[in-house]
Amino acid sequence: MNQSKFSLADVLSVLAAMTFGFVCFLSINFLTLGDTTSAAIIAFIIAFILGGLALGAKLLKRTRKNFKTSLFFELFFLLCFSAVAFILVLPFSHFFSVYDKKEEIQEKLLNNFTVSDNIYTKYEDYANNRIELYESLLKAVVQGELINPDEFKKYDFEPGIDINTQVENKMFTLKAKLYPPNYMELKNNFISWLSESKGKIEIWSPIAIINVLNTVKSEINSKNDQLQELSKFRAKEELCNDFSFPIFLEDVSKTFSTLGSSTPLSILFAVVLYILILFSYFITSRPIGPLSVNFFSGLWKLFFQSKQSDNYTL
Repeated sequence: MNQSKFSLADVLSVLAAMTFGFVCFLSINFLTLGDTTSAAIIAFIIAFILGGLALGAKLLKRTRKNFKTSLFFELFFLLCFSAVAFILVLPFSHFFSVYDKKEEIQEKLLNNFTVSDNIYTKYEDYANNRIELYESLLKAVVQGELINPDEFKKYDFEPGIDINTQVENKMFTLKAKLYPPNYMELKNNFISWLSESKGKIEIWSPIAIINVLNTVKSEINSKNDQLQELSKFRAKEELCNDFSFPIFLEDVSKTFSTLGSSTPLSILFAVVLYILILFSYFITSRPIGPLSVNFFSGLWKLFFQSKQSDNYTL
């Protein structure tokens, strides 16, 4: 067999090993909830072991000397490949196991965003209601100045200054505290994050969806805390409650971090990749010699005819 065919077969075997390793990377990234460094290292080791065992068996298969020793280690490499392949089917399959629950995961995550999408709307309803109530309260206090001057003083109104101007200034302070200068920037950033995160969930990006999963709770709680902090300000004699937005997020992290069972698709895919990884070994010709007519006769000679010569040349 000419060298170019060997090279093409080797490339195909390497690509198959890399593909297997990449799927394992996705599975391990799910299991570790985004530890991409560890996932990449483990996936590289897996691909290296599978590819190395297949390449080693191929090189041993085409040896022309020390046939019995080479055949023994060739068999050993193949047995090791089979054992490793059997063990790796389950972690390899985890990616497919999670993918089978794709629609359920998407629905739960998108429901979380749907609920959270209303947080700024609810806050603005809360803030505007406070503004309207306080403005009405100030106007009522002003109108009742002659009837209840003590109440008028409690709101820090100063004599000799235009009452309407004082009311406007007090309202300006309240509005500025409830709607600080960076309020729209905070709101737009959150809306952009929501939109981007929803897109990653809808298109099912395996790596990005873990990042969304890891940040959704902290991001939403962070915005809720920011709005609650803004609501803590109280204008003079203002009576109200802090902003409250109950957040109930469905947790889907266990679906990713719990090793799932193998699926028919994952097993089929794994078997195909195993065959491709060994493709270079399968098409490699075994040298013709007294001990190497074929693999099975070679095994017979190896184990039952030990007195045969171990070295030969073509």
